[in-house]
Amino acid sequence: MENLGRGVVAVRSSNSQVLISWRLLGLDATGIGFNVYRSANNGSPTKLNGNVLTSGTNFVDSNANLGQNNAYTVRPVINGQEQAASRPFILSANKPVEPVHRVNIRGGGTIKFVWVGDLDGDGEFDYVLDRQTSPQKLEAYRSDGTFLWDIDMGPNSLNQNNISPGSSTLNVGHNDGVTVYDFDSDGRAEVAVRIANGVRFGNGQVFNGGGSNNNLQFIAILDGRTGALRASAQIPTDYISNGPLAARFGVGYLDGSRPHLVSYLKNRQPNGAFNLMMCAWTFDGGAVRMAWKWLRGGQNTPDGHNTRIIDVDGDGRDEVHEIGFTLNGNGTLRYSLGPQGIQHGDRFHIAKLDPDRAGLQGYGVQQDNPNGLREYYYDARNGNIIWRHSASGTADVGRGMAGDIDPRYPGMEVWSFSGLYNAKNNVLTEPNTNLRPWPHLGLWWDGDVLMELFNDGKIEKWDWNAPKATNSLPRILNTGSYGGVTYGVNPAFIGDIMGDWREEVILPNYANNQLLIFTTNIPSNVRLYTLAHNPAYRNAMTLKGYVQSHHVDYFLGNGMATPPRPNIRYV
Repeated sequence: MENLGRGVVAVRSSNSQVLISWRLLGLDATGIGFNVYRSANNGSPTKLNGNVLTSGTNFVDSNANLGQNNAYTVRPVINGQEQAASRPFILSANKPVEPVHRVNIRGGGTIKFVWVGDLDGDGEFDYVLDRQTSPQKLEAYRSDGTFLWDIDMGPNSLNQNNISPGSSTLNVGHNDGVTVYDFDSDGRAEVAVRIANGVRFGNGQVFNGGGSNNNLQFIAILDGRTGALRASAQIPTDYISNGPLAARFGVGYLDGSRPHLVSYLKNRQPNGAFNLMMCAWTFDGGAVRMAWKWLRGGQNTPDGHNTRIIDVDGDGRDEVHEIGFTLNGNGTLRYSLGPQGIQHGDRFHIAKLDPDRAGLQGYGVQQDNPNGLREYYYDARNGNIIWRHSASGTADVGRGMAGDIDPRYPGMEVWSFSGLYNAKNNVLTEPNTNLRPWPHLGLWWDGDVLMELFNDGKIEKWDWNAPKATNSLPRILNTGSYGGVTYGVNPAFIGDIMGDWREEVILPNYANNQLLIFTTNIPSNVRLYTLAHNPAYRNAMTLKGYVQSHHVDYFLGNGMATPPRPNIRYV
């Protein structure tokens, strides 16, 4: 996994205080401590803390002159010996009081998605974003906003139908066709993108690998620093008679050692049914090779609108999960939930929902299930359903969420429009659907281990102890108050990309010439290694589709145990 730096970030939390936050890395030495330094106007650094910091990886500076530039660094302390300083973070003079790190970018069209990866190998996350123009574009920026390159997706991105898009169209409906990761493990991330004729790369080269057939599509691996094509491979043509394939991309370690690009590829038959092909690809620095291909054909394997890639049996090899079936890392079918009555649905989660049960658990919701099935909870290792909720008639349960938001019950809660339940015990904890939280996205923000919620630009927290005649979902902040703009109701990105283990939200501003990275301004004494060094969570950061919350592969919530050291190595 990425050899990340400390990811130091500083925001003004009040008129007189600054919160400085940094990463604990997955393989940091046990007992590691930290010292925090401030350098004012390029002067000599001054240590701010008295004793070595061994609790949460954040610190409040109450004595800075905020009318001048202040550069913050941290130095690890191991066995009493101070180590080299981190890369500095500069809090500019007279920075406003806001939980936002602003990155200036070029102007352009509407931004729907942002992907992150270390494009230049400096140990910090850089940004790749789309422009919902016609034709569409992709742009890349260093972490400080330095422009790197853009690519034009060409004439085959003009058809932006969300079900049957053009052969190089990106990011419509539940399809994306882009992801960012270090596929050849050289310390610098590449950009994987589905392409067709007419795509212009970052170095000016125009792709014409499809000859006269604009429906031929290819997996392209681009150099993260230049946007130049490094390698490409043709996507199989099993379903080409029904036109181009829409795509969802993600990354997983399907053999336990190499990152694989996982591609979900789909088009529509004339009778309204859908073809589904899933393939896995590797890139060794020179060539893209298909590891396997799986065709649904007539199998009872229901899919949905988002994919998850996570190791559910603990063997070190990731599995690929759709809402109604799971593929092993070698592309064979592990199980299908179809024979148990599961059909198409919009959203599902796989996580350590029950800290006392072996393995990981899944929770999903249903769309128009004719048997009245609304939601279900299952063993993610083998697909055995543990409980299900049904009602008379069909219903479209469009959203479902999972996270620990109520400390009165062990493990995580799950909720949809049918009520709030404790997953482990199948207990209805909030029967009033007008009072239960909205099932959109979760994130960790305020410093405890209970999950907060991101809902249409607002960060909220479920107040499990509030009198139910009052507001049980108080708002922590509204991103629109700082100029952030959601695409529909979704952020461009959500995940742990800087500071301590808590998560960031990336939104563009109204002019689409700035990325607003919302990062917490609340101190915390909770110490966890960066979520980006947890394999399950890092995989989830590569996935889009219908945007969903990320989960780690251990229980993160009230009463949690110290998570085990991740079984990873750095590039």
